[in-house]
Amino acid sequence: MLPSLVNDPPFRRDTRIPSSMLFSDATRGAVQELLPEYAGGSLASLCSWADEVRFKYRWSSALHYIDTPDFRCNYNYDRDCHDSDDVKDRCAAGAIKNYTSQLASSSSSSAQYNLTEALLFLAHFVGDIHQPLHVGFTSDLGGNSINVHCALVDDIGQNITQGYWNNEIAEWESCPGIDLACPDMIERVRSD
Repeated sequence: MLPSLVNDPPFRRDTRIPSSMLFSDATRGAVQELLPEYAGGSLASLCSWADEVRFKYRWSSALHYIDTPDFRCNYNYDRDCHDSDDVKDRCAAGAIKNYTSQLASSSSSSAQYNLTEALLFLAHFVGDIHQPLHVGFTSDLGGNSINVHCALVDDIGQNITQGYWNNEIAEWESCPGIDLACPDMIERVRSD
């Protein structure tokens, strides 16, 4: 039985909600038939399931990301879709291909696959492949080797934990020229 994900982070669920609205009636019906009762009819409520079972199903770890060779700014399935042991088709794109195939051939092979798990893996990996740090260079280690510091992180965290939102963000729109970032303005807002 699949575990209930009561503590599913909302930001993970919300990134996948719109896709279910695009399902045809037949697809929506098929998805509903595969969802466990505790999902309450919501595929989005279980989209982080693959992260929850990652340590139980250790073989699935490589399916959460895609690594391209460092500084090769393109993706080539044959070159890049493999795990650390060089087993082909072991990346997020390979997982999507595999689980889509399982679900598409379900009428003839439903006894061979756990189609609920296939659906939950597919929903999760479609989300993962759209996460910026899930597709990157080999040395990035899935984004784990990238240190990101943003002056806004502290402010946003403080605003959320203190229960109010700082409306000074609108001031950032007044950055001079065509700058894509306005670090002086951000630092001024932080120091106020």
